[in-house]
This record gives sequence, C-alpha cells and structure tokens, in this order.
Amino acid sequence: MTPFAAVLCDFDGVLRHFDHAAQADIEARYGLPLMKTAFDPELIMPATVGHVTEEQWAASVVAALGGDERARQAVGEFMRIGFWVDEEVRALLARVQEHVPVVIVTNAMDTLEQHMDLLGLTYFADDVVSSARVGVAKPDRRIYEIAAERAGADPERCLFVDDRLQNVEAARALGMTGLHYRTYQDLAAVLG
Repeated sequence: MTPFAAVLCDFDGVLRHFDHAAQADIEARYGLPLMKTAFDPELIMPATVGHVTEEQWAASVVAALGGDERARQAVGEFMRIGFWVDEEVRALLARVQEHVPVVIVTNAMDTLEQHMDLLGLTYFADDVVSSARVGVAKPDRRIYEIAAERAGADPERCLFVDDRLQNVEAARALGMTGLHYRTYQDLAAVLG
C-alpha cells in the first residue's frame, strides 16, 4: 500500500484540531495577547520538553499576562477550549497501519496521554513519541531519530507528516520523506 517502512505523524494540526475561533474570541473579550504569550518559546518550551507541567506552564502564562483575575479567567477559558480528531485522517492512518507502523511524533505537554484517552486514541498508534517524555522537541534531530528507531525503520524509509514546514524540513535533512500537511488531500495523495 505504501512505499514507506513507517509513517511518523504529527498530532496537533494533523490528527487533532483546536477551535481557533474560540481562541480568538477569548483574546478579543479579555483584550490580552493570549496566543502570543502562551506560545512564547521561553514559556512553552520548558513544558514541551517535560521540565514543567502543563499546570505550571498555565500559571506562567497567567503571570506573564499580569497575574490578575482577568488573566486567570482568560487562561482558564483557553485551557478549556475543545479539541477533536480529524476522522478522515484517523481512518487513513488506520488503513496505513495495516501495512506499516504509524508513530505519533508530537511536541506536547505532560497531559498528552489524558488528551489521547479523551479522544479515544490511547491505543491508536503503534507508538507515541512525546517531547515531554523524551526531553527533546521538534525540530531537534534526536526526536526524529527516536521515532524512526521506535518504528523499527531507517530514517530514509520513513514518511514524516507535520503541519509546520520547519519540522518537515528537519525530517528531510535526516533523509526522511517529508510532507508539509495542509489538508487531508495532501496526505491522501501520498498514502492513497
């Protein structure tokens, strides 16, 4: 079915999606730069590589936004924004998984396993390489090497899928085939 020995797939932006309209609404209602602050590398990277918990990260975002009740409420709403699985992507990856390993490779926090459980994805992938658990995040080459090793495939035989071009380029630098994901059709065109 596929010319690849393994498919290494990002989680957020490919398989899982968030309500971006809700994020924008929270920012507008509170008049706070919530997204810019929440995803500031200095705040998010410690949580992404497992040095702090998601709860500690959220507290650091509140503090960076002024530490008042308005900031706490805004971050609290942000943390409760819903997410869902792209069922077309899930079905396509499940078909691929009948032939080759599918490994989730994600920059995540310590709550990833809870989120996957909520989405019914706990046993979906052959393995999950979470940056919070392995201590390195994309685009660091080590996370790709870990994923290929866990898949039991040479990097040159892996397809790496991510919605961030920087991460795809890092995979390509290791000899992987990289797919910059924008739509389901991008993935279907490569995997059939």
